[in-house]
Amino acid sequence: MRSALAGAVELLDRSLAYTRTALAAVTPDRLDAPTPCADWDLDALLEHMDDALDAFTEAATGSVALVPTTGAPRLASIRDKACALLGWWCEHPPSSVAVGGAALPADLLVGAAALEISVHGWDVHRALGHDEPLPEELARVLLPLARLLVGAEDRPCRFAPPVTPAPSATASEQLLGFLGRS
Repeated sequence: MRSALAGAVELLDRSLAYTRTALAAVTPDRLDAPTPCADWDLDALLEHMDDALDAFTEAATGSVALVPTTGAPRLASIRDKACALLGWWCEHPPSSVAVGGAALPADLLVGAAALEISVHGWDVHRALGHDEPLPEELARVLLPLARLLVGAEDRPCRFAPPVTPAPSATASEQLLGFLGRS
């Protein structure tokens, strides 16, 4: 039987694989492209992704080296940080981490990272004009996690209001709708 943490690390790996394809298509001339995140262009979204990887790394390891990046170096930074984060969880998996002085189950933190990375990978795809849905199995696992992690207090500051999906919506459409994307 797999542990919850091993399952979360595998989920993180799948999230990174999906997002890597989006990041590989980013070119400097597209950094001003609008994203599904209303107030951010692609460059601001990439800056947020870079910062988020720092936060997840700090939660996992207890420290992070802050090196500001922009443009193409930022893309390399995101890729390097994502690989390092996955490597950390594969090699040094603690059972819990301290976030804001409180112990948090490690699998929940890794799941939150997978959710963040996946959804922003979708945002990058959309900013580039790609119709690349989240893989259904990935979205199916992330949806209950999103419902656990995103509450009313997160709206409208961190997430837009939920978008009601069609009755026949896929897991990807349900997840994105729950997080205010359409």
